[in-house]
Amino acid sequence: MANKTNSLHPLVYWAQTKDQITLKVDLKDAKAPYVLFAEKSVKFSSEGYGACGFNAYNFELIFYSNIDEEHCSYRVYDSKVELLIQKCECNSWPRLISTPQKPHWLRIDFDRWQTEEEMLEDEKPRNVLEDYSKELQRVQKEEFGYLKESTKKVYMVFYNLAQFIGYLYILIVMGLMYYRDGIMSMPKTYESVGNAMKFCQLLQYLEVLHPIFGYTKGSALMPFFQVSGRNFILFFMVEMEERMQTKPVIFYVFVIWSIVEVIRYPYYLSNIFNLEIRLLTWLRYTIWIPLYPMGILCEGVIILRNLPYFEETKKLTVELPNKWNFYFSMTGFMKIYLLLLILPGTFLVMSHMAKVRAKKLKGKRVGSNFNSDCK
Repeated sequence: MANKTNSLHPLVYWAQTKDQITLKVDLKDAKAPYVLFAEKSVKFSSEGYGACGFNAYNFELIFYSNIDEEHCSYRVYDSKVELLIQKCECNSWPRLISTPQKPHWLRIDFDRWQTEEEMLEDEKPRNVLEDYSKELQRVQKEEFGYLKESTKKVYMVFYNLAQFIGYLYILIVMGLMYYRDGIMSMPKTYESVGNAMKFCQLLQYLEVLHPIFGYTKGSALMPFFQVSGRNFILFFMVEMEERMQTKPVIFYVFVIWSIVEVIRYPYYLSNIFNLEIRLLTWLRYTIWIPLYPMGILCEGVIILRNLPYFEETKKLTVELPNKWNFYFSMTGFMKIYLLLLILPGTFLVMSHMAKVRAKKLKGKRVGSNFNSDCK
């Protein structure tokens, strides 16, 4: 990219099909633009209204591959200058320019890219949002993935690391208290680590958004139900009833939740770095077999123990008469929730995890070598 450091560059948006490159120069009221196409490059200069107001703007791009300069053209519009560049060979380029480092003023025209890809699909029915997300991820990987990690990857590392540290902290504090005081530490569990557990559990709602924004694969429905189920127990059944906070069952449910997470988040971290730690993979998809039923049992005990408390205090119960003419029984809801949790809820979660385990551990055995291996 041979440009003077003190020159101004317009914003340039690019898209491609198999036979053509389109450059959209974001320059309003361009005055007699100068465009020179060469065998493997293009030079542009013009006055107009760009990112820095009315000025002279210019740029030069050295392309990834050769172009047919004789069949290249450009069009001047009121709000942009559009360059149509013909490729010599009909194939998709992995990037626009010859060097992996991309200038900050060169960006991807996703709208045009999507439209042209749709044209190639012969009017095949498509889920536009899903295809747009997939195309966005693919192009970002190809365009920006040469010299630095993507922002998404960095965020996922920090999120999983933060959650691992949070649940590990909870386990360590509970373990030290139990080592020092034995079973006498159990009534102090919520007082000691309740705030940390609430923070980690609320943070898990980000895992509902991750598949929506394409950060992880899969559906957001299962994470939503799992996170919401725990938070219902934590914030409604425990936080709102002080008498429940000192029960030993809180100690057990916190231990179960934390053990699951201190295995799950390191597994996700290893996946981010494309590392396969066989023991960790086996633990991730096996430890739930005893822990999930135990956790559901503890959650059921918490609801059962809370029934007389909520019946006594009428917390969250809306009684008639009222101006909305609406009735809601919290204890009735708890009984229904308990039935859904114990019967269909347990079956749904366990069957889902069993299918995932069969898929993940298919053909894998945990042998004597449990060191991490690169895929």
